[in-house]
Amino acid sequence: MEDIENIAKKIVEDGKGILAADESTNTIKKRFDSINVVSTENTRCQYREILFSSKNISQFISGVILFEETFFQKNKQGKPLTEILENVNCFSGIKVDQGLEQFQDSPDESFTKGIETLNERLKLFVENGAKFTKWRAVINIAENIPTIECIKKNAELLAEYALISQKNNLVPIVEPEVIMEGKHNLKKCYEITKKTLQEVFNCLKNKNINLRGMLVKPNTIVPGNESGEKLDIKKSAVKTLQCLKETVPREVPGILFLSGGLSSLNATMILNEINKLEKTPWKLSFSYGRALQEHALKEWIGKNENKGTTQKIFLHRAKMNSMACLGKWEKSLEQDM
Repeated sequence: MEDIENIAKKIVEDGKGILAADESTNTIKKRFDSINVVSTENTRCQYREILFSSKNISQFISGVILFEETFFQKNKQGKPLTEILENVNCFSGIKVDQGLEQFQDSPDESFTKGIETLNERLKLFVENGAKFTKWRAVINIAENIPTIECIKKNAELLAEYALISQKNNLVPIVEPEVIMEGKHNLKKCYEITKKTLQEVFNCLKNKNINLRGMLVKPNTIVPGNESGEKLDIKKSAVKTLQCLKETVPREVPGILFLSGGLSSLNATMILNEINKLEKTPWKLSFSYGRALQEHALKEWIGKNENKGTTQKIFLHRAKMNSMACLGKWEKSLEQDM
């Protein structure tokens, strides 16, 4: 059985990142609605198989986070989607949180459900070849939030999740997402992200988590989308790196940014800019969902005859983010499509 430290390292090998294809049934329905495709078990499977079977995907993508339905799905030939990934040297991962629950006294804050049943649920995924897991916590910024209680509760749950995952020989991807929606400025995003990551790593240390056998998936530092403050790629990159240097221990092998509402291009540009700044103790990579898929989805529009062009567009985006992991992305490369 492969060691979790090795798997964590392989996930963030030079120029490689993760495809987040773990949209819940509700989320993928919204995506399919936008292209007038009915979301059924069959169409969801068909779409994801197109992405997973893209030629040379593993040059840029080391692993894919799957939703539970997808993890056990088979294509029309009866081949499991996880086997398709295994055949192209991509690790299968699984989203294991069970969504959000409101805080009793603070309806605009939430904590993540599913910890009580997690250990039991992981068994089946391990038996079927899962190599890593993901658990997302959500931190909103508004007038009197987040409260310290919300940050602490979510940090404790992330640490407990990481412990259970590692006990099952799975690499936990710890995702504390400070949400981009809101009127807060860049400075506020930095303050709250720093406070959140400090609390998360305190809890991880208290649980004796093997930091070399885990990965972290944070947001980049950007102004709220209703703040009126213009996104400044360079400024965001500098503040993001500063925040990480102040919070993430050097033993952690990699940091996989989420795109969190950024456009595909902005997500690539910030990642590239951060990687150009200086050499860091951790690999700085991506774990993008929409920012890898949105153009491919619009090309596919539910038609199998669009498979080739859909894969080409998807691979182009994956390649651009791979270049950004190395700080070698340039705008001219976008015209090569």
